[in-house]
Amino acid sequence: MRAQPPAGRPGDGADALFGPEDLDTGPASRPYEGAGPMFRDSPEARRMLSVRTVFAEPAAAASPRGRQVLARYPDAEIVPVDSHWRIPDLHGNEGNVDRWVRIKTETLVLGEKKTLTTRPNGRSADWIAPGPANGCAMACAYCYVPRRKGYANPVTVFTNIERAVAHLSRHIARLGPKPEPNQCDPAAWVYDIGENSDCSVDALISDNVADLVDAFAKWPTAKASFATKFVNPDLLLLRPRGRTRVRFSLMPQSDSRLLDIRTSPVASRIAAAADFLDAGYEVHFNLSPVVLRPGWEGDWSLLLRHMDDVLPARVKRQAAAEVIMLTHNQDLHELNLGWHPRAEDVLWRPGLQQPKRSENGSWNVRYRHDVKAGAVATMRELVAAHAPWLRIRYAF
Repeated sequence: MRAQPPAGRPGDGADALFGPEDLDTGPASRPYEGAGPMFRDSPEARRMLSVRTVFAEPAAAASPRGRQVLARYPDAEIVPVDSHWRIPDLHGNEGNVDRWVRIKTETLVLGEKKTLTTRPNGRSADWIAPGPANGCAMACAYCYVPRRKGYANPVTVFTNIERAVAHLSRHIARLGPKPEPNQCDPAAWVYDIGENSDCSVDALISDNVADLVDAFAKWPTAKASFATKFVNPDLLLLRPRGRTRVRFSLMPQSDSRLLDIRTSPVASRIAAAADFLDAGYEVHFNLSPVVLRPGWEGDWSLLLRHMDDVLPARVKRQAAAEVIMLTHNQDLHELNLGWHPRAEDVLWRPGLQQPKRSENGSWNVRYRHDVKAGAVATMRELVAAHAPWLRIRYAF
């Protein structure tokens, strides 16, 4: 790890009560100030995001956060747009399939999140919060987010982060203390802040994630949570004080090489767990997606044994996991055939799958009930055999 966390106990200040100043918390002021060389300025980070074009709503570009982002990419062409959701060169342009990864590397979008909503979840978190971004610079072949955008899925940075923080502060204050434990958390209301993006990658672009981590550190009844497939050492410089849960997504490396395009190696994600715990984060794992193909049971056994071998006791004592079976989609299947057809050899298996309508009304493809039930039971058995310390919060 290149960056080191600041001194101080992770729990310092976590039990402070709400004060009036917490109810309108704005973005943190230079959260990385004095940190020295940062990972997001490294050649590796620049390979992930070598931005040449920024599509920007004028108000977003003129905002303090927008100016911060544009200053990071001074040579990029700025293209004004009326709406971050309606960009003809990106959304609905079938020709972009041939440039699927290049667009993610070279394009950013700046916009303002007009509608701020927090909706109930109950699985990964109690609530889904307004996220700091939409889209991703990575290119996982099973990702659901591009299904909503059509043929392109670069990162859209929401520059009005102070409104999101204020919205969350009011929501948390209205809820009050959590009345009883549940599988999300025994004491805190858990808010997923990265449903439609990867916060570790978002933190390469702006301080939006830092602002959210900083805000949750001040809220004793709530906890942020996000899943990630990318190890960003800059996050170790923040002070989460136990109020942010990082969920490292894992799968067998053979699956990851095929499906997790542009992500950190699985072994690196596992190795980062102790550093993040020591920096004050809660560290959980997502065993997801579980892709059924010949030999999957043996490869998951190897992964779980590796976790058992390398993770220190302090990580194991607080760890928990989600087990999530693959969900796919006809439109994403056809899109993948245009840029990464080999992935569909394992993702698209009609003999094992059945259609299912999602919560947003679209039709997805999931493993048949009997197939899925058997696979979930097998995953529980594998965890019990090879990583018995790993509590499964839920599996579906």
